[in-house]
Amino acid sequence: MSELFSTYALDRFYDEMFAGPETPRAHYERVYERLAAMSREELAAKQDLADQTFLWRGVTFTVYSDNQGTERIFPFDLIPRIIPAREWDTLERGLTQRMTALNLFLQDIYHEQRIVKEGRIPREMIESSKHFRPEMIGFRPPRDLYVHINGTDMIRDEAGGYFVLEDNLRSPSGVSYVLENRQVLKRVFPNLMASCPVRPVEQYTHDLLNTLMHLAPEHVPEPNVVLLTPGVYNSAYFEHSFLARQMGIEIVEGSDLIVRDDRVFVRTTRGLSPVHVIYRRIDDDFLDPTVFRKDSLLGVPGLVNAYRKGNVALCNPIGTGVADDKATYYYVPEMIRFYLGEEPILPNVETYLSADPKDMTFILENLPKLVVKSVNEAGGYGMLVGPHSTKEQIEEFRAKVIANPRNFVAQPTIGLSTCPAVCEGRIEPRHIDLRPYILNGSSIRIMPGGLTRVALRRGSLVVNSSQGGGSKDTWVLSDDIARTQAQNQAQTDKIIL
Repeated sequence: MSELFSTYALDRFYDEMFAGPETPRAHYERVYERLAAMSREELAAKQDLADQTFLWRGVTFTVYSDNQGTERIFPFDLIPRIIPAREWDTLERGLTQRMTALNLFLQDIYHEQRIVKEGRIPREMIESSKHFRPEMIGFRPPRDLYVHINGTDMIRDEAGGYFVLEDNLRSPSGVSYVLENRQVLKRVFPNLMASCPVRPVEQYTHDLLNTLMHLAPEHVPEPNVVLLTPGVYNSAYFEHSFLARQMGIEIVEGSDLIVRDDRVFVRTTRGLSPVHVIYRRIDDDFLDPTVFRKDSLLGVPGLVNAYRKGNVALCNPIGTGVADDKATYYYVPEMIRFYLGEEPILPNVETYLSADPKDMTFILENLPKLVVKSVNEAGGYGMLVGPHSTKEQIEEFRAKVIANPRNFVAQPTIGLSTCPAVCEGRIEPRHIDLRPYILNGSSIRIMPGGLTRVALRRGSLVVNSSQGGGSKDTWVLSDDIARTQAQNQAQTDKIIL
């Protein structure tokens, strides 16, 4: 084994690169050979080039709880996570199935509520969700689409099986890092990438803009689309500005917009310009102070009325968040059976609802073994990882769960799969997850790959960037591209001969 892999120790976890000691999986062989041929100095130089490139490109994020309050360069690991074509095909079918069922669920609960009336989901579970918006009952969003973008978090267990960990339907973030990661890796390993059949991801912003344009009022031939951000102090502001720039649309704050006669306009140096579609990165609560939070300075007074009249479209629609409540997640497999008459292609992680008395007893008896999550938190906040917590932290969560059962779910501690990562000049296994991005417009389109997050701290299972995690480029291999490359190479050989 090469010097760089000399301390690489396989554990009980599924490893993405190695099927056994010094035995790389077939789809990783080319990358393994390239890495194994490198010296420590060359690896360090590659990592330094990647870090400098991120710095030059200004790829940053903000950690709210950091006392320094500074933006950070998003940590990037050089070694890609690779998904073979056949494996991706299964994931794509499963994610399409899930997106279809979630859209039907949202349509149902804001109209007939069949799934509640037939006892498949308790009514209380829906109506007690923080993100359920009774104001939207009976309202039909453009094209009957109730969710346009979903970032579904996935993991692999010790046996290598894929599981859905949660859905993110309100403002799934991170896709800008997917696109930046690809650009940086092309710069760092230009020859390696060119020799592998990696599917491109650059189409995403084109697909996103098409999805947004599809939502515009039918009588508007050339809709004006804007991205609404909370502002420069938001942790995802880099992404907001990146996506707006890539799509060629304006990025605006609430104060840039005004509603007149139930129509939305953006202030420009030439006067007011009509707005037809808003890709909002602001939660429902802050969207319109005349309907939701009265103290919101981020939103636009009158926006909800304009939305209700069909004069402007919002991505994602108001009230979508009820479907990414972590307690609602528990019922997604049942939604798939109820609306589609199919078995889920991608299973959920086993989940316990503390609102259920039987599950509550189990949770309280097994807190040190479980991961407990607050149903409305994200980014690794409001979470207890039992095996890695102190007695004091466990007792603190016990009190929280007892005080507010609806607000918590629990899951077994899954041993996430590992992938090689560059750690202090060596290559060591680190735990990872995967967030693919699904668009729902004229059709469902899924970016090949997604954001692979990596827990850079040894032994950590928390991959969130706000908790010390980083990311990797995700390569989805394509048999078609491989075939095309082979044909191109054959043609080149023929010309040379």
